[in-house]
Order: sequence, then structure tokens, then C-alpha cells
Amino acid sequence: MPRSSQLLSSANLLPLDPHASSQLAAEWQSEVPVALQKNLWRLTAPNPSVMTGPGTNSYVVGSTEVGFWVVDPGPRDSAHQQRLFELTQGHIQGIICTHSHPDHSPGARPLQALCEQAGKAKPAIMGLPSAPTSRPDSHFAPERVLAEGEVLTLSSHFSLKAIHTPGHAANHVCLALLEDGVLFSGDHILNGSTTLIDGPDGHMGDYLDSLDRLDALCETHGIEFILPAHGHVLNQARAAIAHLKNHRLKREAKVIAAMRALPKAEPPEWVALAYDDTPPSLWPLALRSLLAHVQRIRELGLV
Repeated sequence: MPRSSQLLSSANLLPLDPHASSQLAAEWQSEVPVALQKNLWRLTAPNPSVMTGPGTNSYVVGSTEVGFWVVDPGPRDSAHQQRLFELTQGHIQGIICTHSHPDHSPGARPLQALCEQAGKAKPAIMGLPSAPTSRPDSHFAPERVLAEGEVLTLSSHFSLKAIHTPGHAANHVCLALLEDGVLFSGDHILNGSTTLIDGPDGHMGDYLDSLDRLDALCETHGIEFILPAHGHVLNQARAAIAHLKNHRLKREAKVIAAMRALPKAEPPEWVALAYDDTPPSLWPLALRSLLAHVQRIRELGLV
């Protein structure tokens, strides 16, 4: 399938350096959209934190001639939604949430309301509904549920394929912009850190299986770039996925070793062994992912 626009600027591409985003954090700003391609922009919400990195990336795809999609409208932040409205001039055909966490989906209805107030067509809010396992602050009910493998189109110019990728969240979906070889990965794949797998809505087995499905998607459609919800663009998409899966499996091996070394210990004691390369200040977060590893290890009977 032919590419509809030029490849992303090399200034927006970084190697697979786990510390890259933190080193370049000073470059991030939330006031001006960053043009990644002729018809693709990134606007980062002003919500930096330990959990969100430089902030949540909202992506805008389209043109004034055919309309726009907004992927991940971000947290409820009136200034951020206003900037998205101004970038698109309110010609939004759909607002798509990769998942229901509070830094991704709450901006959908305020952005939709801005379009209606300006007399524009009401854009549909799309995604997958949150599961019963979701946290109270992560309830999400889209107006239009995306079907597995569904391809959305803007005129004949842009095709966006949805793929269900549970693991970080039960209702997580990634989106492939087929013409441009781009994958919007939400929180499933990040640049700068590994995503948190926090049960019961998150599941490590599902997460790893979803990585395999994304790799197959990238191979089938020639996906070259990954656009995460936090951090810079990743190039060499399939290599990035392989790197991430290898990292998770290496961590799982360390968790197995910790469980075998301290068979009568509790999970907090395993963290010190399995995450000895992680600052102790992050161990409370690491414990949550360790618990997801332990669940998968026990489901597979590895210990």
C-alpha cells in the first residue's frame, strides 16, 4: 500500500534507549502541536509525572479536506482539548481512545462538546468499553465500539485498523495507520520505560500475546514506526517489539529465580532480587508488575 506522506522527521526518532525520554524531557512542551508527517501531529498534554513521563501524547490524523481523527484526547484538561479543537478547526470525524485510563479517555467528551458548541458535526467517541475489572477512575463507555480488525477510513486517504491488545488494560486497543506504516500503541508500547501491568485489569500473559499480534500486524502491513502515548517515536517497529518482549522475559526469569531462592517469602521480598537493577524508590511500582509476572508464572506452572 503506498505511503500517503513523507516519513517522520529524523528529529523525532530516537534509538531504543530506555533513558532517552528522561534525558530529553526538557524538550517536551504542551502548547504547540508537533508535525510528524504531512497529515499527522502530536500534541502532548500538560500532565507530566512518574507514571506519564513527559505527558500523554494525543495524535491527530487527517486534513481539512476530509476531516480528522484524534487518538487519545488525554486527561480532562480544558486547555489541551482547546488546542486539539484549534488544530482541527473542529472538523473531527472520530475521537478514539486506546483505553480507559484517566490520562487517556476523559478528554473525549469535552472535545466532543467543543465541536458541538461550534456548530460542527458531533464526532463519535470510539474504543472498547472498560471491563468490570477496571479501576473506578477508569470507567469508559464509547459511543461506538471498535470491532477487532475493523478498518476506519477518512475518504480514500487514510485507513486506520484497530487491533485489541489487552495486557496493560483489558480494553486496550492499538491502531495502525496503514498508508503511512505507523502504529499508535497507546500504553502497550512506550518509549522511555516499560508499561505497568497492574492486575486484575492488566494481565502479563495477555500482554505478551498482544505483543506477538502487534509484531504480526507490523509484518503484514509494513509498519515502520511506533507512536506511543508517552515518549518519542520509535523506529524499526518490529525490532522495538522484539526488544520489549525480550526485556519482559528476562525480567520474568529473574522473578522465577527470586521465587525459587526464597520459596517461603512474600512478593515484596522477591522485588529486591528481581528488580535489583531498579532504584528502590520505584520498587512499590515494580511490585505491581512483579505480581503480574507471578500470576503468569503460576498459571504456566513454571514454579
